[in-house]
Amino acid sequence: MTGKLRCAVVGTGHLGRWHADKYAALPDCELVGVVDVDQEAGRAVADKHNVPLYDDHLAIIGEVDAVSIAAPTSLHYRIARDFLSAGVHVLVEKPITTTLAEADELIELAARHGARLQVGHLERFNAALMDLDLQNQPPRFIECHRLAPFKPRATDVSVVLDLMIHDIDIILSLVDETPERIDAKGVPVLTGDTDIANARLQFPGGCVANVTASRVSMKMERKMRLFLPNGYVSVDFQNRVLTRHQPGEREMFPGIPEIVSEESVFEDGDALMAEIRDFVACIREGRRPLVDGQAGRRALATAIQISEQLSA
Repeated sequence: MTGKLRCAVVGTGHLGRWHADKYAALPDCELVGVVDVDQEAGRAVADKHNVPLYDDHLAIIGEVDAVSIAAPTSLHYRIARDFLSAGVHVLVEKPITTTLAEADELIELAARHGARLQVGHLERFNAALMDLDLQNQPPRFIECHRLAPFKPRATDVSVVLDLMIHDIDIILSLVDETPERIDAKGVPVLTGDTDIANARLQFPGGCVANVTASRVSMKMERKMRLFLPNGYVSVDFQNRVLTRHQPGEREMFPGIPEIVSEESVFEDGDALMAEIRDFVACIREGRRPLVDGQAGRRALATAIQISEQLSA
């Protein structure tokens, strides 16, 4: 594809307005409009970038090459279906949809119409994670904590689909297996849905992942710890810090090697810009997105299994 990519954003809330900013900043893209039924929120973004505001996503089909969908999760399927059916490339925020049947249809539509379908699992583009190299060492144990204070947005889904799914997606990409057993517990605190949850995932190859997510905590924390056959790695997503620990040449105690640590700090990471750049590059180069529809579906499938245990 030559020339500027005509882009639009559907949903101008917390994430949507940032998507609009990124498209507007890219020299090979043109933000041609934003869509939101909330005219006040949409007008602020449209005026900022001097583009039209629409209250119906169908109105811009034929006017765009690619869209970001940052609308509520319950609307992802319907909106993405309409764009993919018209051959428009879609970056849809996570989770991809609310059901696996909906996800399967979007994946099929993208393939049939030659459109790229990317899912907005933003942490995959965190600079600390992107620098992670396990050196062909499969993780033996993974510990994740994703904690956040309560915010009224995204309460249309449980903490599993809101926060935990980030870590689920990363774990599945690193282990590259489907869990053979899942044990999960969670409770509602401030909403009618689960606000804090823990899940233990066991994989056929022997890896175990323990994942905790809370949206009712007093602090922010987004960390993942990976225990490898020959070392330990910590990823701090919030501060973009990657710390590697591995045995050294000396002994800490007789027969016990010392632990040598190395810390890498990534101060200038812009995960959303990296994600959108990847989306645009996939469209131009005809390649598969880092987080494609299948990856989004895989994370959703595990999240649904966890959610079903929590509601049982």
